[in-house]
Amino acid sequence: MATYVVVHGAWHDGSLLADVAGHLEGMGWSVHTPTILGNGAGEDKSVGLDAAIGSIADYIAAHDLTDIVLAGHSYGGMIISGVYDRMPDRIKRLVYWNAFVPHDGESLDDLVPPPFAQLFSDLAQAGGSGGFSVPYPIWRDGFFSDGDGNLAQNAYDKLNPHPHATFADKISLKSAPGNWEVGKSYINGLNDAAMPHSLGWHPRLSERLGIFRLVQVMDGHEALFINPKGAAEALHMAGQD
Repeated sequence: MATYVVVHGAWHDGSLLADVAGHLEGMGWSVHTPTILGNGAGEDKSVGLDAAIGSIADYIAAHDLTDIVLAGHSYGGMIISGVYDRMPDRIKRLVYWNAFVPHDGESLDDLVPPPFAQLFSDLAQAGGSGGFSVPYPIWRDGFFSDGDGNLAQNAYDKLNPHPHATFADKISLKSAPGNWEVGKSYINGLNDAAMPHSLGWHPRLSERLGIFRLVQVMDGHEALFINPKGAAEALHMAGQD
């Protein structure tokens, strides 16, 4: 069977992708959903971007995974970009799921509106541990705007503080994403309000991939909770040959 590695976003961990993974497995995929270093409950929140990327590269190497489809959701786009840069021979397609597509020397903070970056910094400084949580009003109206309120609260209660350094650190890449010799796909949720639509995911970030397969769905940012079957179907379409 073909192998899918799906990398979660900020404040999440790999366990929250279980429903999506189950549907993907029903479509014939072998699915891995590792947790990025620093995103597990109770983990050290001083982790930087390089170590976070390294944790997923180490997971792939430890499980001897090859010929994989590597997907990243949101912040996970930073991770899969760095992983591909380190081990391109193991990856046959990259899938960005409403995800950040950085160029060399850029941070996630560089790719969001300046007030967002300032808010992240302020929250991390207030927390004092290097990690910070997304405020619930932003989660409910931005990330979860297309979902039920009870489900939004239930999902929010499963999130973990995120290491701020992974947002502030600059990524190091050998070449631009448009030059990568690998299959590339972008999943764009048309109801995704996690980023303002004036500075949205597609085409602002997706077009950095050069030639890519575009899969558009009606979902918001947190389809993994709200519509896991639909999310799996989008990943299947984005990842298949």
